[in-house]
Amino acid sequence: MPVIPMFPLGTVLLPAMPFALNVFEPRYLKMMGDLLETETPEFGIVLIERGHEVGGGEQRLVTGTIADISEIEAPEGHLVVTGHGTRRFDVVDWLDDDPYPRAEVEFREEDDEPEGLADRLDSLEIHVRDTLQRAHDYHLGVWPVDVPLSDDPVAKLWQLAGISPLSTLDHYTLLQSADLEELFDHTMALVDDAKSGFTPGGESATP
Repeated sequence: MPVIPMFPLGTVLLPAMPFALNVFEPRYLKMMGDLLETETPEFGIVLIERGHEVGGGEQRLVTGTIADISEIEAPEGHLVVTGHGTRRFDVVDWLDDDPYPRAEVEFREEDDEPEGLADRLDSLEIHVRDTLQRAHDYHLGVWPVDVPLSDDPVAKLWQLAGISPLSTLDHYTLLQSADLEELFDHTMALVDDAKSGFTPGGESATP
């Protein structure tokens, strides 16, 4: 099984979604330096279940996403690493964290684009963007309401899931979807629940 460097975070990275990391811990600076010497500079991002991003010793969930690096900038004292999510994986075994976290992983086999997905995405997109607007009305929106999305239906579905104003654990639920049909259904249902929290008398959701 492949062994990949890992970067546990307090947020979820979904496929086709961008990421930006400020890297300053020595172990992760070492990791980025090693990755720059490879042909495919990528690493895994997993959600921290308990603990903190800095210092180590955190408990980590098992499903994650490969982060493909597109650019590394080096301001004084730290690195700014940007890129996007690609494949999903499940951690089979955690290895020693010295010099940085690594794990044996099993990549998930992704299914083909479901029939009619592109047409169904129109209603989901309207639903997500409307909920995003309501979240902004509560000063809780993270992504701009008019954020551009991919023309590829599969990537667009993941991006709609990613920009939805949901909790971190809700996004992790979406990451664990068995297939794209389940991802679509779960996204629609979770956005429905979130939208109800942004109505008068409802409890505002927290992205």
